[in-house]
Amino acid sequence: MNAKDFGKVAVLFGGKSAEREVSLNSGARVLDALQRKGVDAHAFDPAARKLDELAAYDRAFIALHGRHGEDGTIQGALELMGIPYTGSGVLASAVGMDKWRTKLLWKAAGLPVPDYALLAAGSDFADVEEELGLPLFVKPACEGSSIGISMVKQAGELAAAYAEAARHDPMVIAERGILGGEYTVAILGEQALPIIKIEPATEFYDYDAKYLRDDTAYRCPCGLSEARELELRAQALEAFRVLGGRGWGRVDFLMDEAGAAYFLEANTSPGMTDHSLVPMAARVAGISYDELVLRVLALAALG
Repeated sequence: MNAKDFGKVAVLFGGKSAEREVSLNSGARVLDALQRKGVDAHAFDPAARKLDELAAYDRAFIALHGRHGEDGTIQGALELMGIPYTGSGVLASAVGMDKWRTKLLWKAAGLPVPDYALLAAGSDFADVEEELGLPLFVKPACEGSSIGISMVKQAGELAAAYAEAARHDPMVIAERGILGGEYTVAILGEQALPIIKIEPATEFYDYDAKYLRDDTAYRCPCGLSEARELELRAQALEAFRVLGGRGWGRVDFLMDEAGAAYFLEANTSPGMTDHSLVPMAARVAGISYDELVLRVLALAALG
C-alpha cells in the first residue's frame, strides 16, 4: 500500500496497564517508523484521551501491552467504531492474554504444554510442589512481560510465590520448570519468522532480562536443525491459529533436555522496543524495522 492509502493513523500506546513503560517505548518507535515512511501517523494515549476521539482516524496501530490493550478491550471499542486495527480480534486477544485458557485450547488441539496447576489461597502448596516437581514457575495468568513471576526452587517457597503473583491477578498458575531452552517464533501474516533462542544471564527471562539488561543473548539462527526449526515454526503458526490469531504476534515455547518442545504462551500485541523479539526475527528474515511496521499496519482489519 502507498503511505497515503492508510489515511490518518492513530498509534495507540501508553495506557494504564502494568506494562505502560514498555508500551511507551514500543509506540514511540512505531510512530517514528511510520512517519519516516510518510504515513500520517499520530500518537494516541488512551490513558490521557477519550476513546471517542478515535473517530477522527482511519486506522489504528495498537502498540499497547497488557490489560485494556491486548486483552480484547480496545479491540472491542475499535470494532464498535468501525476502525480497522492491527493484530488479533477481540476473542483471540482475550484468550491470548489468559495463560490458563490458552493452555486449555492448545491441549484440546493436541499441542504440548508444560504440566501446570491453578492456585488459590486455599491450595495445598506442598502437594502442588510434589506433584509438579521443582523447580517450577509461578505467574499471574493475565499479565505479560514476566510481571509477578517467580521461580520456586526449594520446597516451602510456593506460598510466597503465589502471594506475589496474586498481587497482580487473582488467577495464578504454577508451571513445571522446563529448562532445556526458551525460544520464540514471530508471526507475520501467514509466515512464521526464524526462531530466536533466548539465553538470559539471569536465572530466567524476567522483566530485567527482557527490557533493562544488555547481557541477554538472542540466538538467531537458533541452533536447531533446519528440519526441526521448520517443524516448530509450523507448529507455532498452528498454535497461533488455534487461538484465532491474525495479523501478527508471537508464540513462545520451551524445550526440555531431551529436545521435546512445550508451548508456553502467545503474545497478540508484541513489543516493538530496541530489545523486542519480533523486530529481531524480522531483521534476520531481511525485513527492516520500518518495513515491518508498514506490513503490520497493512494487515489492519475488522472482525
